[in-house]
Amino acid sequence: MPETADAVLDGLDPEQRAVATALGGPVCVLAGAGTGKTRAITHRIAYGVRSGVLQPASVLAVTFTNRAAGEMRGRLRQLGAAGVQARTFHSAALRQLQYFWPKAVGGELPRLVERKAQLVAEAAARCRVRLDRNELRDTTGEIEWAKVTQTVPEEYPVAVARCSRDAPRDPAEIAKIYGIYEQLKRERGVIDFEDVLLLTVGVLQDRHDIAETVRRQYQHFVVDEYQDVSPLQQRLLDLWLGERDSLCVVGDASQTIYSFTGATPDHLLDFRTRHPNATVVRLVRDYRSTPQVVRLANELLAQARGRAADHRLELVSQRESGPEPAYAEFADEPAEAEGVARRVRDLIASGVPAGGIAVLYRINAQSEGYEQALADVGVPYQLRGAERFFERPEVREAQLLLRGAARAATGTDPRLAAAEDLAGQVRAVFSTRGWTPEPPAGSGAVRDRWESLAALVRLAEDFARSRPGATLADLVTELQERAEAQHAPAVEGVTLASLHAAKGLEWDAVFLVGLTEGMLPITYAKTDEQIEEERRLLYVGVTRARRHLTLSWALSRAPGGRPSRRPSRFLSGLRPGSAAPRPGAAEATGALGHVSYGSGAYGSGGRSAGSGPAPRARRRPVRCRVCGRTLTDAGEIKLLRCEDCPSELDEGLHERLLDWRAEQAERLGQPAFCVFTDKTLLAIAEAVPGTEAELSVISGVGRRKLGTFGADVLALCAGREPGSCEGSEISPEK
Repeated sequence: MPETADAVLDGLDPEQRAVATALGGPVCVLAGAGTGKTRAITHRIAYGVRSGVLQPASVLAVTFTNRAAGEMRGRLRQLGAAGVQARTFHSAALRQLQYFWPKAVGGELPRLVERKAQLVAEAAARCRVRLDRNELRDTTGEIEWAKVTQTVPEEYPVAVARCSRDAPRDPAEIAKIYGIYEQLKRERGVIDFEDVLLLTVGVLQDRHDIAETVRRQYQHFVVDEYQDVSPLQQRLLDLWLGERDSLCVVGDASQTIYSFTGATPDHLLDFRTRHPNATVVRLVRDYRSTPQVVRLANELLAQARGRAADHRLELVSQRESGPEPAYAEFADEPAEAEGVARRVRDLIASGVPAGGIAVLYRINAQSEGYEQALADVGVPYQLRGAERFFERPEVREAQLLLRGAARAATGTDPRLAAAEDLAGQVRAVFSTRGWTPEPPAGSGAVRDRWESLAALVRLAEDFARSRPGATLADLVTELQERAEAQHAPAVEGVTLASLHAAKGLEWDAVFLVGLTEGMLPITYAKTDEQIEEERRLLYVGVTRARRHLTLSWALSRAPGGRPSRRPSRFLSGLRPGSAAPRPGAAEATGALGHVSYGSGAYGSGGRSAGSGPAPRARRRPVRCRVCGRTLTDAGEIKLLRCEDCPSELDEGLHERLLDWRAEQAERLGQPAFCVFTDKTLLAIAEAVPGTEAELSVISGVGRRKLGTFGADVLALCAGREPGSCEGSEISPEK
């Protein structure tokens, strides 16, 4: 425990110290990922208490999870500020409601219903609507969203349309269920979790004497993760404050990823408008991630658009240099999972603890392939925020259905008899529970269930491909063996989690997988706002990595499939060989490095959009050497192929070219791109020219560079050691 108030400030950087000493008036802390925001605000509270400016009992620190509140209380005790209240919004509101209810309303507070699903199901039944388990979860979620956005039942359809929200059912139907649900609660004298906030707001609005009592008790407020505040929580905060401005908020609009629950960054972005005299401090010193990871995070946000993007923070890493982020392209999803699993195993062998590694994906249904791949290479893992794939209720139910169908004679079920193959039989079985090949609209539990069953259909397709003539009984045995292999006891292991579940966590090594169009951004993200939230989700994933970061994607779903998938648009201009997504995007000039793992190529380095002037004009159209399409993009013309066509990259040659270029750049005292740009080196490593004529047709190899560097490049292409190039100052692409 620090001996004095001033000692509380020891070890803080200048910006954190500015936060800690700003004890008066409104304060807005814009804190980027990994910048020590919790450290800054806990030291601020402790400094205020230890210096006598703040009384511990007069401070209320509010955050969003019990875990975060507990961590904050622990830090405050260590700093000598015990007695400060650190709670979630709901916990603080419930405590006040329980205390003031007898005075405000009379009697005891109605019983709190922690699980509202049963009441929602009963409300649906009264509306003559039958909901299965997943539809029930989604409808319940919609009711929760409506309440935190202060939307009454009759206004719900209009609110859904205004927000371009994908409702799981007809909005008018949900509105009716919502209304009956509220009626049932009144009849039974119970309240739900959202009512705690609503009723507290109501009491403070209607009873000024109670509001003044609360304001006398709490005179100073701190709100963490302010970008996640809902309109209802902001209304409660305003009532707690009254006319005062003794408020400190902390947040980062670039980490707003929960808008589907009612969270909005508008309160954070509007803070200085509401409080013109606010002290604003930006925390941008990143203590979590290496400069290489931070650079990628900054470049990712530099492409963002919209209001949150206009207020992005440019992070500055405070850590030592580390490896460049790696990019891996795989032929298919199983190859991607296997390649990632092998790389994970290698990291563990090199000394990275399994608990310091995470594999992050967009939806929980993606976990199955990585569960299997990690189990196959003997790497322990643990799932966060979801059941293991084979423990999910819909997967267990599906296995029972398949087992029953396998026992019965195929000819007794016309749907099974009509199926042409094993996968068709599986689809027919699942259709008895309402599953269709086309996904449902929107997200939520219904979509999650569909994705899990679709994963089983894909497993059946892969199994039938690997074992021609396999029966439904064979598939059931295969699924049982897979389930048993992945039911190992939970131990210290690699974390498998969705990007949403990874918020607030960090690991030494992070693998961001399945980064294809349709998955990130997800298919049902339609509006510009929804697309930008998907980008922020990737940003959150990137900033979870301390040192090692790998981003990967697969060109097709199954082995032998058509390579029709495209890498996520968010990687354009960042990954090797990709063009910037829009004019004005910054171009990196650093060298790229590649190393091969399994059937995918991991590339490391910054953005590889070609630097320097565009290639020389050609009289005849330039066509892709893979698919024959006419090329118009300068970067594609340089590679003589479409950006998304399969690459024939000689990775060993590419590594040798990169090392050689670095030596030449150092000898000449010029940037690396003045020797050859990244894309020119990629084109050389793909074409592997054997003569000067073949080398000269590669865009970026002009007459002067051919004479200066041609002999060395051709020697490298032939597998020989290059000689010493004599040259003077070289201009880019000449």
